[in-house]
Amino acid sequence: MKTYSVKAGEIQREWFVVDARDQVLGRLATRVASVLKGKHKPTYSTHLDVGDFVIVVNAKDVRLTGRKADQKEYFRHSGFMGGERMIPFRRMIDRHPERVIELAVKGMLPKNTLGRKMASKLKVYPGPEHPHAAQMPRDLEI
Repeated sequence: MKTYSVKAGEIQREWFVVDARDQVLGRLATRVASVLKGKHKPTYSTHLDVGDFVIVVNAKDVRLTGRKADQKEYFRHSGFMGGERMIPFRRMIDRHPERVIELAVKGMLPKNTLGRKMASKLKVYPGPEHPHAAQMPRDLEI
């Protein structure tokens, strides 16, 4: 029996919506990254983007366990000498709650053009509303 390999034209994409309210950030990010990669499908291929679109709502209500909310920091660098910036989790979740989930999921995807294509299928919103009702997203249980 020959091994079946899915063709690029045969890929069918679905839309899922995830409620991040009171979800642990890392566990939410691993499940979302798995769906973006397409690992939940029987037609999963490592060399193709067979994943689905994921909408994450209520990003401002995501939580961390232990003392990580006080200790976690995000690193940025301007490219100039002395241009390092450390942003605490509390400030990031107040100002840009969608970036917290985007960075966590992006770190779990491949670091190449395929990973960037997968990351573009992630839509994150701080509140409960999203503009993707026309795509009829299904709920994704975490």
